[in-house]
Amino acid sequence: MQLKITVLEGDGIGPEVTREAVAVLRTIADVCGHQFEFTARLIGGAAIREEGSPLPSATLETCLAGDAVFLGAVGAPEFDALPPPRRPEAGLLALRRSLGDYANLRPAIAYDAIAAASPLRPEVTRGADILIVRELLGGLYFGEPRGLAADRGAAANTMCYSVAEIERVARIAFAAASKRSRKVTSVDKANVLETSQLWRETVSRIAKEYPDVALDHLFVDACAMHLITNPRRFDVILTENLFGDILSDEAAVITGSLGMLGSASIGGKVALFEPVHGSAPDIAGQGIANPCGAIASAALLLRYGGGLEHEAAVVEDAIRSVLAAGYRTPDINAGAEGIQSSTSEMGKLVAAAVERTIDDRG
Repeated sequence: MQLKITVLEGDGIGPEVTREAVAVLRTIADVCGHQFEFTARLIGGAAIREEGSPLPSATLETCLAGDAVFLGAVGAPEFDALPPPRRPEAGLLALRRSLGDYANLRPAIAYDAIAAASPLRPEVTRGADILIVRELLGGLYFGEPRGLAADRGAAANTMCYSVAEIERVARIAFAAASKRSRKVTSVDKANVLETSQLWRETVSRIAKEYPDVALDHLFVDACAMHLITNPRRFDVILTENLFGDILSDEAAVITGSLGMLGSASIGGKVALFEPVHGSAPDIAGQGIANPCGAIASAALLLRYGGGLEHEAAVVEDAIRSVLAAGYRTPDINAGAEGIQSSTSEMGKLVAAAVERTIDDRG
């Protein structure tokens, strides 16, 4: 398998966790005989400093010419005073729109080995394995009109969805559920929002194309409650952009840390893979960031970017085995005591586990 991967380390802890994820991908390539070509480009605050734009044209051109994009994180406090279109985050939004990736897949898995890292009781989280499918190119983040009044006395954002936008992401969710536990929970706010009424109506119609998959509906506030009180009731959660952003971060409580969550954005010209966490500038450079979310994103890259299901499963098993052996970064060490490990140490441990697993399985 040959893959051209554009690497966007980004800001804050992005470069630190990305290095470990790329190292794991290199291990997979070396041991399995694949050819992965990595090209580094700038995005976010790093790009603003060097080139004056959060998404330079050279970055976008390289991303569109490749097979997959791997992103660390964007965001830096020094740019917070800039208007939204000039901030680091604008580079990510523009990249998503240019790639056309409308479906964001965010798995949230409760690992037994670090159950104590979650503030929830182990009997609540045990066995939870959720896939959140978030619509990524519509809703409040992209709707027009939007803006802040010149006198800053008012501001507006617009939430809008078309039937076609809902249909395409719904099909992604139902197809994923058909390979899992065959249940989709569609999340909306149909009691007060017209966009949610259209969402519910459209998802219900698409469900008829997948008779082997059960569908239920929840209001977003009820879903937020059930994620904490009974996460095992969920298989695939399907929802719009803003709700998906919030709920997937809440799902980090199940795993014990936001640093455990990876994601894949698919459906467009080139797929984008990134950990769910932000740039975390307060801990950048300290070697304490958790690389597991980035490495889990690398596994998703193998699965959705290269069709390498076996290799993806090996990486995911390697994460489990390292956690089971007691290794912890500080974010998961507080509640699940183990062997304190740095970002690079944890990355090396996972890469070594990948190599051992492939050698054993062939």
